[in-house]
Amino acid sequence: MSQLKKLEPTIRLSIKNPESDSGSVFGRGIADLCLGVRETGSLNAAAKGMGMAYSKAWRIIKETEAALDIQLLNRDGAHGSELTENGNRLLDAYMEIDQKMQKEAAKAYQGLLG
Repeated sequence: MSQLKKLEPTIRLSIKNPESDSGSVFGRGIADLCLGVRETGSLNAAAKGMGMAYSKAWRIIKETEAALDIQLLNRDGAHGSELTENGNRLLDAYMEIDQKMQKEAAKAYQGLLG
C-alpha cells in the first residue's frame, strides 16, 4: 500500500468550443506556448523554449484560434507577439482551473487510499 501513496494523479484539462467541428482544444501544450509568449513577447522564442519549430507553433495557434473562434495573439512581425485580452483571460482561467483540479485529485487520491 505504501507504494501506492508515492503515486499521484494527473488531470488533463482542455477547453473547447462545443460549436466547432475541429478537434483543436486549449490544453496544456497551447497553454505552455501562450505562457512562453507572455514571458518572452515572442512566439518564436516561446516555440524555441519548448523545442518546437516556429512553423509548428504558428500552425497550432492558428488552428486553436479557428476552433475556439477567438484570437489568442496579437502579432507584430519582427517586433514579436503578445496575448490578446481574451488570450490572457483564457490562459489565466485555464491555469487556475488546472491548479484546483490537480489539488483536488491529489486530495481525493490520498483520501481513497486511507
